[in-house]
Amino acid sequence: MNLTTIIEKIKDIISSDLPNKRVFDKDVANALGLSKESLTHFKKRNSIPYEQIAFFCATKKISINWLLFDQEPKSLEEQTERYSRIKYFKDINASAGGGAFNFEESYEMLTIDKEFLNNLYKSHQVNIDTIAAINVIGDSMEPTLLNQEVILFDTTLTNIEKDGIFVISSNSGLFVKRMAKRVDGSVELISDNKNYNNETLSLDEQSYIRLLGKVIGKVGLV
Repeated sequence: MNLTTIIEKIKDIISSDLPNKRVFDKDVANALGLSKESLTHFKKRNSIPYEQIAFFCATKKISINWLLFDQEPKSLEEQTERYSRIKYFKDINASAGGGAFNFEESYEMLTIDKEFLNNLYKSHQVNIDTIAAINVIGDSMEPTLLNQEVILFDTTLTNIEKDGIFVISSNSGLFVKRMAKRVDGSVELISDNKNYNNETLSLDEQSYIRLLGKVIGKVGLV
């Protein structure tokens, strides 16, 4: 990245504001809010005044990526549209307990390929606002879900009639289990790891749990 090249681009941009006038480095310095001496100092060191350039681009409503890297805005938009950002509750663990869960907890945003998310649904259409991510701790769901993997669950999918793996909040903590409803109304909590016993919840016991959503995918370990 060469500051002289960037300065020449800035000259082209501001020349439209200075009709019939040759543009000099002092004009670039003025546009960036720098003294001519400061700009000269930056040039000698080939050091980029990022803060001043970012403000200049924002004022002129142009892409800083184009100015610095020759990246066309359209190409950046295409790349950006490939990804979705979902809530990742990094400090919350499930499967081996971990406490209660609420969607007001602190979280960070996890960037995931849109095509990957869409392929998790038969309709190939996803509402990212209903998807959340948490960590799996423990081996009770191996080999399906591994320790320390990040799982994705849809908070609108809480109907267990079709079975599946669900994130469950209970008085004992947070768990991830396969759930199957029986004809008598009871629900079986199934661990995919055969070293763990399954558990059956009666209708009364089901009132003490809350389904947070159905697991739709995971971000695996390498």
